[in-house]
Amino acid sequence: MPDSLSTSAAPATLAPANPDAHRRRLRLAQAVLLLFHVTGFVGLAFSQDPGFYLQFVPLNLLLTAGLLLAFQPERSPTFWVFCAVTAVVGFFVEVVGIRTGVLFGQYTYGATLGWKWLGVPLLIGLNWTLLTYMTGILARYLPLPGFLRAVVAALLMVGLDLCIEPVAVRYDFWTWQYDVIPMLNFKGWFAVSLILQVYFNRTEFVKRNPLVPFVYLVQLLFFFGLGMLL
Repeated sequence: MPDSLSTSAAPATLAPANPDAHRRRLRLAQAVLLLFHVTGFVGLAFSQDPGFYLQFVPLNLLLTAGLLLAFQPERSPTFWVFCAVTAVVGFFVEVVGIRTGVLFGQYTYGATLGWKWLGVPLLIGLNWTLLTYMTGILARYLPLPGFLRAVVAALLMVGLDLCIEPVAVRYDFWTWQYDVIPMLNFKGWFAVSLILQVYFNRTEFVKRNPLVPFVYLVQLLFFFGLGMLL
């Protein structure tokens, strides 16, 4: 089965040629991401001009994507297809979401996430890809069958969304009708996430990235901490 093939150990040729240099690169990437998130946290939480820090949100997302990509052991054509399909699906799911209100509830996107097309920020597709990729890899640490891993990964995505929502509303990532986050949003997130995770499990590329646990934890603490201060 494709899922069992993709869980196999990476070929020896994918191991770092210089483990010490690899560890240094990893520590540097972690330090850069930590610096960006700590600066953003302090700026948004305590600055009298949070708008200055909000303008760097798209840059932070692109930086995170670039660093995660740098630590993906093998960037095969299948990997790029996975990234493209997930981004396109995620983007158009959001287009349907804002136009119908059926999937997540009634909401609109603000200006914080940058340029929009069809009412949805272009970076939203990238965000769906990153979240699917990270949580899919995290779930693979568990000795579970493929579908159960997909469920766990989808729950990890919903858990992060629970932390993001209060911050997103406060800082104009998006706004909800009547300023109420509906339960439908989390149900819709779980359903879409589960579909994308099943697709993740069925694609064949190396699903291993040493930077993923750090990125997920930093983002979780960032949004949870800001949410607690709001």
